[in-house]
Amino acid sequence: MFGGLSIKVKGADCGVDALFLAIITSIGGFLFGYDIGQISGTIVFDDFVHRFLTNGSPTIKSLLVSFFSIGCLFGALAGAYTSDWFGRRKSIALGVFIFILGDAMQVTATKSWIHLTMGRFVAGLGIGNLSVGVPMFQSECAPREIRGAVVASYQLLITIGILFGNVVCYFMRRHQENSETWRLVIGIGALYSIPLGEKARQSLSRLRGKSKDPSNVLVENDMHEMREVLALERQTGTASWIECFSLKSRVPKTRYRTFLGMGIHFLQQWTGINYFFYYGTTIFSTAHIKDPFLVQLILGAVNVATTFLAVYLVDKFGRRWPLILGALWQAVWLMIFASIGTATNHLTSVSSTYGVVMVLSSCMFIASFAATWGPIAWVVMGETFALRTRAKQASSATAANWLGNFLIGFLTPHADRGLSYAFGYILASANLAAAAVVWMYLYESSLLSLESVDIMYSMHDIVPWESARWVPPGYVTRRVRDEQRFRRLSIQEMVEMANKDASVKSDENAGQSSQV
Repeated sequence: MFGGLSIKVKGADCGVDALFLAIITSIGGFLFGYDIGQISGTIVFDDFVHRFLTNGSPTIKSLLVSFFSIGCLFGALAGAYTSDWFGRRKSIALGVFIFILGDAMQVTATKSWIHLTMGRFVAGLGIGNLSVGVPMFQSECAPREIRGAVVASYQLLITIGILFGNVVCYFMRRHQENSETWRLVIGIGALYSIPLGEKARQSLSRLRGKSKDPSNVLVENDMHEMREVLALERQTGTASWIECFSLKSRVPKTRYRTFLGMGIHFLQQWTGINYFFYYGTTIFSTAHIKDPFLVQLILGAVNVATTFLAVYLVDKFGRRWPLILGALWQAVWLMIFASIGTATNHLTSVSSTYGVVMVLSSCMFIASFAATWGPIAWVVMGETFALRTRAKQASSATAANWLGNFLIGFLTPHADRGLSYAFGYILASANLAAAAVVWMYLYESSLLSLESVDIMYSMHDIVPWESARWVPPGYVTRRVRDEQRFRRLSIQEMVEMANKDASVKSDENAGQSSQV
């Protein structure tokens, strides 16, 4: 589309087409974000409550909100098959079609909350499919120098979708007694589609900004790595679900990586982000705040603004440290939010200062999530898994994400009646657990090709907290290739050489220990 236009990133050419690709495919994230943004306001609209929530049952409200996540869970599991059967691009288009079908079911609901819930379930099937296909497609297409930023754009579009949903609800709240209002709010989400496409070398040359020079050295190097990976894929075949959880897999640390991806994505939801976005309007309406719709709009704006920071952080500081420090920061502000809410919950007259501090603590929490756990969890999912098992492992991780999402959506109304604001302490504990998991188990994959990440996980002498120092064979640093040596190496030879170097280091360390 943009021909030979390119920008320099870390000394390498990256095509403007690569950035355009990121934005277009990330529309799938916008659809998900819009649903999160609109449901918080929709469930308190007068006509909506009169039609579907007349008995005030927290269970019905829980199911209305959380069945979307159940649909996403099954859609994510199905995404492993559709991505392999139809290819990434057609699988994404299928997800959009299913989402539109689900939205149509919701808009046509009259007084049956079951009808509406089934519509949300079907829409969730489409979004779950997209949540597997989009980050995987972006990781495989983007030049490694901007891969983190490209995949982070998926989360950026989620946040923009949330904000857009908040804005629509804010302006529609004046007409909430009409059924057309909530139908329009839901139906707006079905107005988007995704165009994608093309062939190998020409696609790579476009992504590098070298469409008129497909024989450029950068394109040749990328093609060299891809040929080797595809050759290995043909030799090893496609993994089964059992292999993803087996200790006997032909891929190094397969089960380790499967559970790591699932753990990070489950914990991403239990950081507590959708506690605010699903039920923020309800929560702040009971916190002595006059206009909870406006507060929700502020939170959405903070979410979007700080997600731009993530595009910088993810490639400047890597994956591990932003996740660790982000989780610790989030835990602190959740504790402040929970403490103030618990202390003032039963008071009839409360100073407005307490409400301001609660909103501030919510903003600080969301700012951290948007800059760290929001986008980087998706970046990690796109980078951690081996090619042979990637589709099914990415599907498992995304399914774990939606399981966590469902539990938050389902449990929050019940927790609001029982624990009330003290639920924030549980979410703070989950953030501390998330920081510990990243420190102990996640390897640093910044600036590495997907093939080099696979080699790193196959190494026996590298621990996660020292993995940022590792440099793949054929490279001087993670940024600079040893061109002559790199051209002679195949992926298989890189693996063998890396293990040989590790063995030599191990023998040297053993010898030094015996001399002592």
